[in-house]
Amino acid sequence: MVNGLSCFKAYDIRGKVPGELNEDIAFRLGGAFARRFSPRRVALGRDIRHSSEALLHALAHGLSAEGVEVLDLGLCGTEEVYWAAQQPGIDGAIEVTASHNPIDYNGMKLVLAGAVPVSGDSGLRDLEAATAASLGRAPSGLPPMIRADFRPSLVDFLARFTTPGGRRLKIVVNPGNGAAGPLLEALEPRLPFELVKVHFEPDGSFPNGIPNPLLPENRGATAEAVKRHGADFGVAWDGDFDRCFLFDENGDFIEGYYIVGLLAQALLQRSPGERVVHDPRLTWNTVEIVGEAGGTPIQSKTGHAFIKERMRREDAVYGGEMSAHHYFRDFAYCDSGMLPWLLVAELVKAAGQPLSALVSERIRRYPASGEINRTVGDVASVLRAVAQRYQDGEIDWTDGLSVQFPQWRFNLRGSNTEPVIRLNVETRGDEGLMREKTQQILTLIESLR
Repeated sequence: MVNGLSCFKAYDIRGKVPGELNEDIAFRLGGAFARRFSPRRVALGRDIRHSSEALLHALAHGLSAEGVEVLDLGLCGTEEVYWAAQQPGIDGAIEVTASHNPIDYNGMKLVLAGAVPVSGDSGLRDLEAATAASLGRAPSGLPPMIRADFRPSLVDFLARFTTPGGRRLKIVVNPGNGAAGPLLEALEPRLPFELVKVHFEPDGSFPNGIPNPLLPENRGATAEAVKRHGADFGVAWDGDFDRCFLFDENGDFIEGYYIVGLLAQALLQRSPGERVVHDPRLTWNTVEIVGEAGGTPIQSKTGHAFIKERMRREDAVYGGEMSAHHYFRDFAYCDSGMLPWLLVAELVKAAGQPLSALVSERIRRYPASGEINRTVGDVASVLRAVAQRYQDGEIDWTDGLSVQFPQWRFNLRGSNTEPVIRLNVETRGDEGLMREKTQQILTLIESLR
């Protein structure tokens, strides 16, 4: 797209630097944000990428040129920007981050007061149009900003979810040289746990690889540290730590799907009878756990803007996606990468059992394929053809194609940003059937490419 506006996605901004996203675009976006939403005070934060500080400064120039007071949060995660947006007198907040994307990417996540997301349906398209229409160039030099630090109050908030006493757990923490280290450092004195630190120092050159624990090749350091130190479990984060990924006491990676069920159970114990929102990709385990715990499961389209909107509408206590985004009513319905592992630690302490014991039965009861991606020429035509092939099942188009049979189900959906189709399959206690049906669908997709 002209003017580099391919960086505007469905929920946020993301692109290669400087071709798709640069300081001039950031400057124009800052002005567009100010004119569209008329904020008086906006907080800006950034991740550790080498391009992030310059982009933040350009944003600040754009905002301040329109009379907005800019607060500089410095190096922080998206979670800290969401927290800033919840504070009195803050009318909006933006995190400069490319999270788990390659090293030459950057991006931005935008929220309004109360951490309400700015997405394609709530102003992002307007910002794109205004940014494209502008010819402004980012000024040189430092912009007018006021240094702000809301981390102490966030630490106070997070510490409320832990309890003193009991066995002192040993937990491996791996920020992947991303932004989580400073918050963990501030939180550590308040925790009743021993932390074993891996790849802890923020480093924009990412000497140990891009922080993306969804990639199997990025899990080794956490798994090995858990085994070497005899830890109770391990946690790894993506670059802006709005997602965390868990490893059991054996160093085995736990798919995010089963953590959704575990956290739903934990939150319903604290708040009985509440609603829980989940995505449609893998559902049976979550629906069963929520029902057994006396809650009400509610299905929503995948994506943080959709989940947050549905949670607000339903006043849900928790929302979870198998991609390791976990949303909490107590956190302004936002996703947090810190609350999940703190809650899991409390569950492990209270149960007196290892983490593997808390999820192994659920994994056995509902084996799942994990998300499998395939590049295709035309996502819509593939979905239609697969729906025709499995038309004898119960079909749902809430988010892509979901088809349910008595003993197995699958979801097939297209990516929002590339010609990729994503498959998830689960069964009722039959791993062999899960593998058979997964291969069957993949073979069909291959024939349609």
